[in-house]
Amino acid sequence: MKGLRAWLVACGAGLWLSTATLPAHAQTTPIQFADLNWESGSLITELLRYIVEKGYGLPTDTQPGTTITLETALAKNDIQVIAEEWAGRSPVWVKAEAEGKVIGLGDTVKGATEGWFVPEYVIKGDAAKGIKPLAPDLRSVADLPRYKDVFKDPESPDKGRFLNSPIGWTSEVVNAQKLKAYKLTDDYVNFRSGSGAALDAEIASSIRRGKPVLFYYWSPTPLLGRYKLIQLEEPPFDAKAWATLTDADNPAPLPTRSLPSKLSIGVSKAFQQEYPQLVEFFAKVDLPIDQLNKALANMSENRTSPRQAGEAFLKDHPEVWKTWLPEDVASKVNASLK
Repeated sequence: MKGLRAWLVACGAGLWLSTATLPAHAQTTPIQFADLNWESGSLITELLRYIVEKGYGLPTDTQPGTTITLETALAKNDIQVIAEEWAGRSPVWVKAEAEGKVIGLGDTVKGATEGWFVPEYVIKGDAAKGIKPLAPDLRSVADLPRYKDVFKDPESPDKGRFLNSPIGWTSEVVNAQKLKAYKLTDDYVNFRSGSGAALDAEIASSIRRGKPVLFYYWSPTPLLGRYKLIQLEEPPFDAKAWATLTDADNPAPLPTRSLPSKLSIGVSKAFQQEYPQLVEFFAKVDLPIDQLNKALANMSENRTSPRQAGEAFLKDHPEVWKTWLPEDVASKVNASLK
């Protein structure tokens, strides 16, 4: 019995020692990132995950969902990070931020925008491709009723077609309300492609064929890095009017351009408290929009995964990301990229 007790003690001590010497990340619950379903969101997510894993030695994972469900999950700490948060746009985010449950870190992509676009050739034509301008005086959303025949909907030929954003995004609600606010519902069909990929396919197909197309879009994106597009003018931003656009149940939405874009990294309150070193890192992230759009265009054209595109960006632009990190962390990331 005495020998058995000694053996058990020895085994227990050995087990403790082996556990104590495990890497820190082996004993840590993975940090849950939102699995964002648009290109820039996917690329930025993987870029951040790579640095967190390789530079800080912490495991990560992703959880899918729509914008609204992911923001709800962040407020509950069911996920901890949304890598591309258009802060202040959705009522879910605004409420959670006011309650101190979520925090937007940094100003990650300066010059980001969103709005309604048409290809440049619709307004200016393209002599090289034999395309004549179909809407030469189109400047703003107020001009759209005159050009509904240019953007004719094949299923409702007495109306034009407006391509809304993917289903489940906050912008889908905003765009539907804008159609009412701009008094366009009698002239345009609110067409929803479904997913981001379907929206991209519809736009790209029209542009390749030199056809007119009116659509909602945003930057940073591969599309704005690849094609010449013109954003239509909208009324100046008004906060009270904006509140009517984000409310799907408001029967009388008011006209205004979208809230000025500020992209941040959204984190939960619990994450902020548990990972101060990552909070400091996230607050310094600054991605030049031209370089990001180019990286997104390459990712799309070469059909590389967001993870591969993120690694390629880190390899190509060390002058960008090294400024975000302590020297020892940057050295670990750099060594992993060799």
